[in-house]
Amino acid sequence: MRDLGTGFRYLLKGQRWVARHGRQYGFGLLPGLITLVLYAAALVALALWGEDLVGWATPFADDWSSPWLGLFRGFLTAVLFALGLLLSVVTFTAVTLLIGQPFYENLSEKVDRDVSPDGHAPESGLPFWRELWISARDSLRIVLRAALWGVLLFACGFIPVVGQTVVPVIGFVVTGFFLTEELTAVALQRRSVELRTRLTLLRSRKTLVWGFGTPLAVAFLVPFVAVFLMPGAVAGATLMARDLLGEDISEGGKGGEEGDGAATTLPQPPSGWPSPGR
Repeated sequence: MRDLGTGFRYLLKGQRWVARHGRQYGFGLLPGLITLVLYAAALVALALWGEDLVGWATPFADDWSSPWLGLFRGFLTAVLFALGLLLSVVTFTAVTLLIGQPFYENLSEKVDRDVSPDGHAPESGLPFWRELWISARDSLRIVLRAALWGVLLFACGFIPVVGQTVVPVIGFVVTGFFLTEELTAVALQRRSVELRTRLTLLRSRKTLVWGFGTPLAVAFLVPFVAVFLMPGAVAGATLMARDLLGEDISEGGKGGEEGDGAATTLPQPPSGWPSPGR
């Protein structure tokens, strides 16, 4: 349970880091704002024309008598919008990170340099187009996994009592895990850590991941909050990635903005995992 609090502290540390680095925070807001506009437009379109889409998809119900036709299509319209909303929450981080790849890559590198005892930030050595392709490919895999979980949990939501109590909690936990994977990927991809290894790494410390990602998933339900928390979430995920890989973290940072700059040596990862900066 100690890891649960540690994960939440990394989330807070990330927000504090961007608060001290206003310029990085400002640049980090741009991808989230772009994604927010695109998603808002898509949801508005779904709200306006969702009923027409359901009517087109269910021609077999055209001859149904009232009120069954209205109830049936109204229910499907509500389900369609709910699925769209769920999908937007699940995919928002992936799309924002894809759009903001250069912004968040730069932010993550600066966090690494700031907290590294030697001021070094690991680099992948890959060209930008190759990094973008890997990020898009891995994000799609994660989105598909998250979508499968979303459909399963949505179906379980119709179970009496359990669907209204246990299922929403599980939904936040699952969403938090996938959010954390997407966010830590920014730092871990620079270290050439593959998706399968990243998932193994995160599963090995689930409570740490839940402590970081679950509060973030809950906060992302509030409109516009995701945009303002994203830069700090990337910074906090970079700090957590260093913890997962057993890299040293200088609590005061290289700039000496906080504390005395003493380095804290964290436990090394089990053998078989990639070494830092690989």
